[in-house]
Amino acid sequence: MGGERTMNRKVKQGSKITRIILRIILLFLTIIMVYPLIWNIIASLKSNEEILESPWTLPDVLHFENFVRAFTEANIGGYVFNSILVTVLSLSIMLILAIPSSYVIGRFNFPGRKFLHNFFLAGLFIQPILIMVPLFLLVNDMKITNNLFSLSIIYAITNISFSIYLLIGFMKTIPKEYEEAAVIDGCGYISTLIRVIIPLAKPGIITVSIFNFFTFWNEYALALVLITSDEKKTIPVGLVNLMEVQRYATDWSALFAGLVIVLIPTVVIYIFVHKKLTEGMMMGGIKG
Repeated sequence: MGGERTMNRKVKQGSKITRIILRIILLFLTIIMVYPLIWNIIASLKSNEEILESPWTLPDVLHFENFVRAFTEANIGGYVFNSILVTVLSLSIMLILAIPSSYVIGRFNFPGRKFLHNFFLAGLFIQPILIMVPLFLLVNDMKITNNLFSLSIIYAITNISFSIYLLIGFMKTIPKEYEEAAVIDGCGYISTLIRVIIPLAKPGIITVSIFNFFTFWNEYALALVLITSDEKKTIPVGLVNLMEVQRYATDWSALFAGLVIVLIPTVVIYIFVHKKLTEGMMMGGIKG
């Protein structure tokens, strides 16, 4: 009996030591990942002279004019507006296409259902970078290059397979009784989708929207190829141009201020929705 207690005590001590070691490792990794962000914020509040002379120290005076200069001289405001416009349009088009498609595939049995499911599943393995050349030739022949609306359509279409795949898992978790009750009340398929299915699938829709928001907001390759004029460039492409211009102009403070401006929407959205994102992924994995 005494030997068993000693063994249990040793096991508990070993588990406690393991947890402490894991927390130390996680803390160390967190510092590694967060420190560049903090350094960027500090650098954005310094003058160019302070960045070059003492890059690791705190600023003597907070230079908030760096953000004003980034908005005005570096056109960060225009890039942010273009990215917001493209992201909102892309999300709207993607949801309009993905929600009904996933509802039909996930909730109904009909000839060709499995083929459609596998068809969209196969689309997950086709990355936009692989079809960029024929895509550019097609868009160029249609004379819709340098157009933010056409870029939004392409974003939505290239991410439709991923969105449908995730939403099908959420659709399958909704009990059939809700649809049956809606039919008894006189609802048709479209009315059932709008009044019953979409509210119940809201966690899944939010999860898909968040994933696609980060994808659309940070996409670089397609925006670089399909958008040519500077006034229509999105944030990722505009930042690269900004880095080149500011590097030769030696205006590092405006560059770091621009980077902070770009990071703010992503960080704020993640802070407010990371719990819903985790919950949504867990719910979608039950029957996905």
